[in-house]
Amino acid sequence: MDAWLFDLGNTRLKIAPLTAGGGVGEVRALPHTGDPAAALAAHLPARIDVAYVASVAGEAARVALLDALGRHARRIGLARTPAHGLGVRVAYAQPQRLGVDRFLAMAAARARGGDALVCGVGTALTIDLVDAAGRHHGGCIAPSPTLMREALHERAPHLPPAGGTFAPFAADTLDGLAAGCDGAALALIRERQRDAAMRLGRPPALLLHGGGAAPLLPHLPEARHAPHLVLEGLAIWAAVEQSP
Repeated sequence: MDAWLFDLGNTRLKIAPLTAGGGVGEVRALPHTGDPAAALAAHLPARIDVAYVASVAGEAARVALLDALGRHARRIGLARTPAHGLGVRVAYAQPQRLGVDRFLAMAAARARGGDALVCGVGTALTIDLVDAAGRHHGGCIAPSPTLMREALHERAPHLPPAGGTFAPFAADTLDGLAAGCDGAALALIRERQRDAAMRLGRPPALLLHGGGAAPLLPHLPEARHAPHLVLEGLAIWAAVEQSP
C-alpha cells in the first residue's frame, strides 16, 4: 500500500512516505506559500492509496491541503486527539482541545520508552510531561523564540526579526535579542525539567522537536533531538488505523 504522512503546522507542511515497516521515510518540509496542490504535485506520486494527516493549522490551510490531497489520495485519514489512545492517557478534561501534534509527539515518546518531557519548538513552544506508563501529566504553551522576535519586530521595526548570537550577557542589540528570546525558552524548559523531576521522583528524558529546536540544542546537552517526532506518532496512529 502506498501511504504518506502529512504534518500540517502553522508555518510549514512536513510530508514523508510511510515505509513498509511502518516507519517514517524521507521527510520534506514545504512552506505555506503558493498553491498547495502544485507543491504536492511536485513531491507526490500522481495517485496514492491513503494520506494520513495531522493538522494544527488554521481552517483555510487545512481545507486547502485536504482539497489538494483529494486529487492524489484514494482515502484520507485525519488524526485526532482521543482521551486515551496509542498508549497515552491525556490529562485534558476536554482532550480535543489538546493539539494533535502534541498528542502524536507524546505517543512517539511513549513508544521510545521511559518518562519524557516532550518539547516542541515551532510557532509556539509547547512542553508536555508523559511518564513511562503513558500518563500525560499536562503541559504548557508559550511563544517560541521565533515568534518572540517577530512580535518585537512588528511592534518595533528597528529590532531585527532574526540573527544574533546567544550569550548570557550580550554586548549589542542583535545578540541581546537572541540572548533574551532564546534564553526565555531555555529558562522555561529548565524550570519544567526541575518540576518534572520533582513530580516523578526522577528526571525524564528531554526530547526536542520542531523547526526551531536547533538553536536551543547547544544549550541543552542532555536533550535528545527528535526532529520528526510528530510524524513518528502519526505513523503509529496509521498502524492502528489500518488494523482490522
